[in-house]
Amino acid sequence: MPKLKTKKGVKKRFKTTKTGKIKRAKANKSHILTKKSPGRKRSLRKGGLVDKTFQDKVKKLIPYD
Repeated sequence: MPKLKTKKGVKKRFKTTKTGKIKRAKANKSHILTKKSPGRKRSLRKGGLVDKTFQDKVKKLIPYD
């Protein structure tokens, strides 16, 4: 069976934890930050986890991570 190719865009956006969950960065932090409250911007700094319904799809795109 041939080796699988990793999707490079997905590899840059997601990291795998030791338990097998997938970490992601939160959206809406790149621009138009003046109208967002400081508390909202602070919470956007923290990462999140990919939802369990979407995890299998992401794992297929990064098979060797």
